[in-house]
Amino acid sequence: MKKTTVLLLAGGLTAVTACKSSQTESTATGMNTETTTTAPVAASETQLNYPKTKKVDHADDYFGTKVADPYRWLETHNEEVDQWVEAQNKVTFNYLDGIEFRDQIKERLTKIWNYPKYGAPFKKGGKYYFYKNDGLQNQSVLYVQNTLESEPKVFLDPNKFSTDGTVALTALSFDKDAKYVAYGTSSGGSDWNTYEIMEVATGKKLDDKVEWVKFSGPSWHKDGFFYSRYDAPTEGNKLANKNEYHKVYYHKIGTPQSQDKLIYEDKTKPLRNFYGQTTDDERFLILNVSEGASGANALYYRDLKDPKSTIKPIIDNFESEYDVVDNVGDKLLVRTNKNATRYRLVLIDPKKPQEQNWKVIVPQNENVMGNVSLVGGRIIASYMKDAASEVVVYDTNGKQLNKVELPAIGTVGGFGGEKDDKETFFTFTSFTYPPTIYRYDVPNNKVTLFRKTEVDVDTEAYETKQVFYTSKDGTKVPMFIVHKKGLELNGNNPTYLYAYGGFNISLTPSFSIANMLWLENGGVYAMPNLRGGGEYGEDWHKAGMTPNKQNVFDDFIAAAEYLIANKYTSSEKLAVGGGSNGGLLVGAFMTQRPELAKVAVPAVGVMDMLRFHKFTIGWAWVPEYGSSDDEAQFKNLYTFSPLHNIKEGVKYPATLVKTADHDDRVVPAHSFKFISELQEKGAPGNPYLIRIDVRAGHGAGKPTSLVIQEWADTWAFLYKNMGVNPYAKKQP
Repeated sequence: MKKTTVLLLAGGLTAVTACKSSQTESTATGMNTETTTTAPVAASETQLNYPKTKKVDHADDYFGTKVADPYRWLETHNEEVDQWVEAQNKVTFNYLDGIEFRDQIKERLTKIWNYPKYGAPFKKGGKYYFYKNDGLQNQSVLYVQNTLESEPKVFLDPNKFSTDGTVALTALSFDKDAKYVAYGTSSGGSDWNTYEIMEVATGKKLDDKVEWVKFSGPSWHKDGFFYSRYDAPTEGNKLANKNEYHKVYYHKIGTPQSQDKLIYEDKTKPLRNFYGQTTDDERFLILNVSEGASGANALYYRDLKDPKSTIKPIIDNFESEYDVVDNVGDKLLVRTNKNATRYRLVLIDPKKPQEQNWKVIVPQNENVMGNVSLVGGRIIASYMKDAASEVVVYDTNGKQLNKVELPAIGTVGGFGGEKDDKETFFTFTSFTYPPTIYRYDVPNNKVTLFRKTEVDVDTEAYETKQVFYTSKDGTKVPMFIVHKKGLELNGNNPTYLYAYGGFNISLTPSFSIANMLWLENGGVYAMPNLRGGGEYGEDWHKAGMTPNKQNVFDDFIAAAEYLIANKYTSSEKLAVGGGSNGGLLVGAFMTQRPELAKVAVPAVGVMDMLRFHKFTIGWAWVPEYGSSDDEAQFKNLYTFSPLHNIKEGVKYPATLVKTADHDDRVVPAHSFKFISELQEKGAPGNPYLIRIDVRAGHGAGKPTSLVIQEWADTWAFLYKNMGVNPYAKKQP
């Protein structure tokens, strides 16, 4: 399949994880690596003067239930809201500025973040391309080299897109002959993209500009490319307006966007998204059609060899997932979970698409099939076994040839390329294994180290274990736990519990420089694989979807209880975190079990479960969550919606809500309304703060400088409210 590098997940929520980077032992800077407890934060320190947030007399009637919405005005974007943001940030940053060791954390993070970070090479037009960040560059730079041994040259530097690093590269696609490259950019973290075209040989940028692209990627055919967009939004509310009527267009090089040809639209289905890609040989245009972000999709195609052909359905329902790997002649190789909850690989004739005509190439097995590529005449399939990677190689008839040798238990990514490539590259990582790039000789099944990441951290000082704990209903749930070797299980270790639990997204072991700072100061990092994710296939996913969403929260609560019962930590030393759908998770956790953790950090979270579908792409999450427009689903949502379950006079964990003013995936109004309710109703004793990034979005493309500052603030907030100074001198 002609793959477009799209750095934004189309159609739904993404897991917001720590940026991947690396670290050093504190002794190198003379810092004490032991965690030293200090006196708990005095209550008087947390009696903050929060901004007075206006309330309006507004209520909605849901099937006879009146639900007040006094902060409805925060859903709009105007000067009054901007003033409220400024006032909230002033209180928050005054608090953070007052944490005596926060600058030390930032200094330490900056030092250990500053190492070269490489992406795996990929080949186009006989040349090799790769991304590299020298260490602290706001955006990674794309380099090109003639051979793997020749001197790399800068091909595209996103740091030159803006002075502050807030314009990011979001998509990249070369035409078949590698004469042109189309690339996408977004500003301030928005999901809105602009596409431009560059001549590969000269680096000359053409006049072409394609705007208002969202949830798409440029996919080439002949002298132009297919892409998807919405109509230009109303000015003034472009970051909140509901996204409807996705359309597929074809842009021809050298013509204005106004002349782009409309390829497909459905005027009867405003909430359908159409994501187009061409096969490697440009024979077929494939449209992935979605009505929500929970995975299931329809599949349409057009035979581009026939100029008179039209777009026709292969699969015209939303019962299962279908991912076209590539074509094999006039048939399509498709990864699907149709009658195979852990996925299988089948060959489908688009002219005879009925299931009885499918040819099974690789049947379902006990592990979950993930990414599949067709490279060097081989099928390379990645699998998950208890959330860790395995890679199996098959011939094109589905006969297993071998497994790819991996260095440890962890996560693998890559194996991209074209059908006739004899080599491919992959990256391997784990919690304490920095991303390492390997070259894979496909015909000879030979793995060689290509590039090792050098970090200033003693990664051998830590250990990772996987445990299986029991959730409320008896379900066994896996959890990774990472900490220093020889950790004393005394119930007093600062612990950060992070999870996601939704949208069929799997959390697998990966290296995070931000987490290494936490670990090197004696902290514990715990990551459970909750229901709602994809770690065990579609059954695991559905067990955490509406009406079963409470299972996800129960799994997270049970993870916290396990860590406390097994003396890793205590409620006074436990912090919970998560982003996006994981922000909802944290919001539900803290409103259902406020006594169980000391600190909560919900980031870019879906907090208003009754109105999420009213904004931008929120409607796409209805299959995952349900909708307040349905009476039974409303009742379910109302039971766990974080905004609507904050109780008067309850002491909630010290809370640092994180969001951004340009987030048009989960609009910041979710966080604005949640913190307003929390500040009004929460009992005193813990701070309830919101940190609002300006000129940033849901997470993708955020400049390194902002990421480092955000993590410095986050860890400082956790330590402060746990009564821990990580850099205090150890008492004799």
